[in-house]
Amino acid sequence: MQTFEKQLNRFKTEVGFIAALDQSGGSTPTALKTYGVNEDAYNTDEEMFDLVHKMRSRIITSSAFDGERVLGAILFENTLDREIEGKPSSQYLWQEKNVVPLLKVDKGLEDEVNGVQLMKAIPGLDVLLKKAKAKDVFGTKMRSVVKLANAAGIAQLVDQQFEVAKQICAAGLVPIIEPEVDINSPEKAAAEVLLKAEILKQLALLSSDELVMLKLSLPEVANFYQQCIGHANVVKVVALSGGFPIDEANRRLRENNGIIASFSRVLTDNLFAEQADNDFDAALSATIEPIYIASKT
Repeated sequence: MQTFEKQLNRFKTEVGFIAALDQSGGSTPTALKTYGVNEDAYNTDEEMFDLVHKMRSRIITSSAFDGERVLGAILFENTLDREIEGKPSSQYLWQEKNVVPLLKVDKGLEDEVNGVQLMKAIPGLDVLLKKAKAKDVFGTKMRSVVKLANAAGIAQLVDQQFEVAKQICAAGLVPIIEPEVDINSPEKAAAEVLLKAEILKQLALLSSDELVMLKLSLPEVANFYQQCIGHANVVKVVALSGGFPIDEANRRLRENNGIIASFSRVLTDNLFAEQADNDFDAALSATIEPIYIASKT
């Protein structure tokens, strides 16, 4: 069985969650500060990325971060170009940890129009996909945001996501489509109704070999996305924490059968640069375990 088929089989048959380790340039200073590394610790972007790679490497090499509980990990492009213990980061994940590597490919968000924030253009995407494929990357992730229950805006956002998704499928990877609904939206439940309808409409237009994953905000109505979970073209539906505290995110996740976590911020909340390795590993394991258990429901 080839690498892609093995990775696909993991997502289809095994239990676990996705660790989102894909903080990019804009969110890296906040991630480092939470970790206990202040802005006076670096002077250039390169030094900043060196420090965040050190943080990610510590997480990935930890004994707590294993393929038993972690199915996949989403990486930032900068991480794809770096090594962990002498191997390209994505190949270290797959070969040493049995964790499926995924890659964030979006370039951030446009300003809000019609109640949504579309993705910015992604120049050079084909080149990036070719590089990712050569490094055993299974799939990609791209995020846009729904702020309000605006039918025209949501239709445009989902159309954009699926248009790029087809380009990614053609490159032999599985895209994670992430139309995040802002958890603070005053119209969250109504926006989710519109979003699901547009997603199902677009899923129906895919050919049988165009496989996707969906990364969605934890919905207001439990088991709201069951039609998406059961769709033939959907490998997995995963949930983002979206800013919910870890206990609330896990509670909502447990209410949604068949959805697994793809958490980012809450994964590193109790990790600090100055922790002894034993304390670091214990804190990471204590965070991972309830996310893993909630993802099994």
